[in-house]
Amino acid sequence: MTFGQRLRHLRRTRGMTLADLGERVGRAPSQLSLLENGKREPKLSLLTALAKSLGVSVEDLLSRQPPSRRAQLEIAVEEAQRDPVYRSLALPHLKIGKRVPNDVLEHIVGLYEELKRRSAKPTATPEEARRANADLRRQMRERGNYFEAIEKAAQETLDAIGYRGGALSQGQILAIVTHHGFTLRYVQDLPRSVRSVTDTRNRRLYLKRESLGMHSPRTILLQTLGHFVLGHAQPRDFADFLRQRVEANYFAAAVLIPESTAVPYLQEAKAARDLSVEDLRDVYSVSYEMAAHRFTNLATRHLDLVCHFIRNDETGIIYKAYENDGLIFPTDDTGAIEGQRMCRYWSGRQVFASPDRYSIYHQYTDKPNGTHWCVAHVDPSRERNFAITLGVPYKESRWFRGRETTHRTKSECPTGECCVRPPADLAARWEGNVWPSARAHSHVLAALPPGTFPGVDETDVYTFLERHAVE
Repeated sequence: MTFGQRLRHLRRTRGMTLADLGERVGRAPSQLSLLENGKREPKLSLLTALAKSLGVSVEDLLSRQPPSRRAQLEIAVEEAQRDPVYRSLALPHLKIGKRVPNDVLEHIVGLYEELKRRSAKPTATPEEARRANADLRRQMRERGNYFEAIEKAAQETLDAIGYRGGALSQGQILAIVTHHGFTLRYVQDLPRSVRSVTDTRNRRLYLKRESLGMHSPRTILLQTLGHFVLGHAQPRDFADFLRQRVEANYFAAAVLIPESTAVPYLQEAKAARDLSVEDLRDVYSVSYEMAAHRFTNLATRHLDLVCHFIRNDETGIIYKAYENDGLIFPTDDTGAIEGQRMCRYWSGRQVFASPDRYSIYHQYTDKPNGTHWCVAHVDPSRERNFAITLGVPYKESRWFRGRETTHRTKSECPTGECCVRPPADLAARWEGNVWPSARAHSHVLAALPPGTFPGVDETDVYTFLERHAVE
């Protein structure tokens, strides 16, 4: 296509018709027309003759650079019409004549690019999403859930504001925002489909003064900032979206619970055989979930401990989990654990049945591949309560507070059927005599709306930015 456009451009600028050029090179005008329309490739002998007749070198004639903006647009439209995405519209082929204005071609190319962009948005079926999540969990397990580059980025941020220790103050959080070239705006009309909105043109971060689940406003702020500190581009697909989300969350945790001060604190607690998630939570003023998950980042690298982490609801549905201690999670055929139901005898479910479900709960569980000690805690929220569990193999329980617990259960899951089927006496009385109406579970991997950022209503976001741009 580019060769044909260059040939036509050079011929016309020299005032030649196809017949004129054909006479000079000994070819019929119809043959040259095929060359100019990109429907035939010239032989070397013809290339040499054309270049000589037009007064240019063969290299110039074969240059891949379109000779003009008009030629570039004509090439783009022609190539677009060959794209399967464009052809799926079943439109008649558009032949571009001299009288078609450049701005019309600009519009066609722009519409095609938008069509192509939308068709390539990182949507995913639930199966594809679960595979992506299983692969990401595998990568986390292989590295002990420790990301050295993100730890370094978090420490550089803390060094820039002169952090010395303890929980970060609101003033220090704002200093971090300023250091990275942003300003913070708290608003009440944030779109419901987002946790925050960033106006990259004016370097503004928009946030609402409310907690979302177990994420406080400062956590959401640092998660948002993390995308820019870590150099994230728009996600290419759902797996990329998921990876970026994990990395941004890690950055926020690494800032709020800095490696430089948390590691000595945890090492001292281990030496005293008094490790506890609740102390880590209280020292750094974060949620129990963040403290437990942050512990998994540092445990293997700095404490020589393997462990597992689970977040589940009261029915036992797993929403988030990690392990490098050999715990066997229930999985589907893609290897994903999200949406699977955990054994009713595991601590993450037993905590809901304890006399005080909001107190710290400790338990030993005998499982097919060994015994695990776990500490579980229910983090209450407005929508749904979730249990957060941190666990280690039996031999590692000696380093933790709560190891003296007498709570102990036995589980054959997920390889056995200790709780998959109801007790025989109950089944005998009720089987075939009940029709339950299931409640649909809302989960990030169960239903994936389309979009570059799945689930985000772009119209609401753009309208929001337009409303605040004049401030």
